[in-house]
Amino acid sequence: MKTCEETITGNQKLAELLKEKYDPENSGFISTERFRDLLAAHGSELDPHKLEVLLALADANADGKICYQDFVNLVSSADELKMSNKRSNSFRQAILQGSRQLRNSALREEVGLGLSRRLVRHVAYETLPREVDRKWYFDSYTYCPPPWLMLAITITEVVVFMYYGLQLNRWVLQVSSPYFLKGPLPYHPQLRAQAWRFLSYIFMHAGIEHLGLNMAMQLLVGVPLEMVHGALRIGLVYVCGALAGSLAVSVTDMTAPVVGSSGGVYALVSAHLANVVM
Repeated sequence: MKTCEETITGNQKLAELLKEKYDPENSGFISTERFRDLLAAHGSELDPHKLEVLLALADANADGKICYQDFVNLVSSADELKMSNKRSNSFRQAILQGSRQLRNSALREEVGLGLSRRLVRHVAYETLPREVDRKWYFDSYTYCPPPWLMLAITITEVVVFMYYGLQLNRWVLQVSSPYFLKGPLPYHPQLRAQAWRFLSYIFMHAGIEHLGLNMAMQLLVGVPLEMVHGALRIGLVYVCGALAGSLAVSVTDMTAPVVGSSGGVYALVSAHLANVVM
């Protein structure tokens, strides 16, 4: 039985041989006619499922050429689906649709989905730029683990805001209270020796509007990103944004205290910008 390393090496060799023989100009494309000739000559040597995926790739390209990177991605996806035993009709449909306009309607037109699956479909279209990637994500996502990080941060921010609101009997402009600024969480450049403040300030907010805006962005942008990329990656992006905010204040204004999770939110929005552009 082949290991994952042997399979990946085999895919790479096949891709390189295909590129050298059928794309000597290094254009990044090979014609579907040559591609079909190769499959006819060597199809018996391939795994039946991989052959099925490659034939679907040839059928899907009406412009007469196949992108080299699409070939590599689909071969790898075929192996992953085979190893995990999660091959599905929707994945094959994503390959067979052909044009982007048709592919965009395939997943959107699936009916009878529950609320949780509709949420996964929405996240796929909001976060992933390619239909094949959306199909793969839709078929494989299981809510295990759930997007706990952004939810935990948001709940903690609400709890801290409620605590200080009750302590100060004030729900707006809490930052103007001396007791608020003397707490253990806000960041102040003059207290930067207390290293935890570089991050802990994200849990405190100046008022309801400040908290509400950051909560909305964390839930609308952060949760979908975490569902696709995982808590570790999104957590790293969020922490880097928060650190950048406190460090920037240390450089630009040595007298200004800092509260709010805006630094982390800006980092999440920047991470989502790539998807918007694509």
